[in-house]
Amino acid sequence: MRGFWRKRSQAAKLDLYMRALLYILPWPLSLGVVLPLMGGLTGPDPGAAALVRGVLALSVAQCAVAMHTIHHGLAHYVDGAPAPWRSATVALALMVASVGLIAALQATGGIDRQGTVMAQMLLNTLLTAAMSTFMLSTLRRLVLGTLVVAVLVAGALAATGGHSGLPVAGVIIVLCAGLFGLVTTRSSAWFVAVIWELDQARDVAARLAVAEERLRFGRDMHDVMGRNLAVIALKSELAVQLARRGRPEAADQMAEVQRIAQESQREVRELVRGYRAADLPAELEGARGVLSAAGIECLMDRGPGDELPAGVQSALGWVVREATTNVLRHGDARRCTVRLRADGGRAVLVVENDGAGEVSATGSPGSGLAGLRERLGAVGGTLRAGPAGDGRFRLTAEVPLAREALR
Repeated sequence: MRGFWRKRSQAAKLDLYMRALLYILPWPLSLGVVLPLMGGLTGPDPGAAALVRGVLALSVAQCAVAMHTIHHGLAHYVDGAPAPWRSATVALALMVASVGLIAALQATGGIDRQGTVMAQMLLNTLLTAAMSTFMLSTLRRLVLGTLVVAVLVAGALAATGGHSGLPVAGVIIVLCAGLFGLVTTRSSAWFVAVIWELDQARDVAARLAVAEERLRFGRDMHDVMGRNLAVIALKSELAVQLARRGRPEAADQMAEVQRIAQESQREVRELVRGYRAADLPAELEGARGVLSAAGIECLMDRGPGDELPAGVQSALGWVVREATTNVLRHGDARRCTVRLRADGGRAVLVVENDGAGEVSATGSPGSGLAGLRERLGAVGGTLRAGPAGDGRFRLTAEVPLAREALR
């Protein structure tokens, strides 16, 4: 059970909680009919006892139908599935039958003539019906339907010949049941829908962050290769023209093309391996902004970040960038902590989040952890990543501050 709960995202947990609450709530309302019936019977009349059993049976049926209708009603309201009109019709029919039996009990004297018990029974019946149907239509139609039911209930109670205030009480009960349906079922469905929309928006934010990283890499690649390729094209064209004229300068131009191509190859290797300088303060601020936009609280302890050597800042900047991407793409974090400190001649960066899920401690191919280890290994650094207990995931990068290790 613990694994079943922990594997769910925050949105899925809230969805499950709201659904379970809505499924269970009709049953206490139905059981609330039992005590008023038992206390409201005025005699051993066999007819009244039969009506009581009928009301109890209809109450149990109402609860069962309500669970089915609520389940499919949520799918209709949240996911746009077809509305369960058949189940809703059955729920309304059971409500009408229950109201009829309650009115009959009132008319035959099976319950108190003042209507106290009748009001409790009627309220419980209408509340269950409201929970079943208040997700399936617009607010305007729901208000209109509630008024129609109020008129019908008032007429049925007036026909029983009971206390003169029963019709008014019936109208008040129907209006209270309608308000209850709006506050519970309708608002709960709206809440679940909003939660899933926010979860989808968060996923979109994570995808945008990854796309932005790809665009940044593309811009860096363009900066490295664009000018060099243009120069190579021009010098190659010049070498062709010189060669056709028999000029010896063509060899010099091709040698220059070769040199530029080798230089471009070296720059691309440096770009891919991450040796180009990454601004650590800028990466930290960017991580804070991206995580906040995704709804993740980011706690930043930058320590002596601005005082670190340029090589150390560059290496740790790549760690911050990759760690931020992993927090967005994996797990379901609500809080992320970034701590940077200098400890014993080493710069230590710790990135920890509380949405680990089932993340590999060694990192799978394509996760970026292997690439980070290569980058840090080139400057004498180390990387540790894995679960830290209580659903947290911790990434620790250490880079020596000695200049010899950064060469």
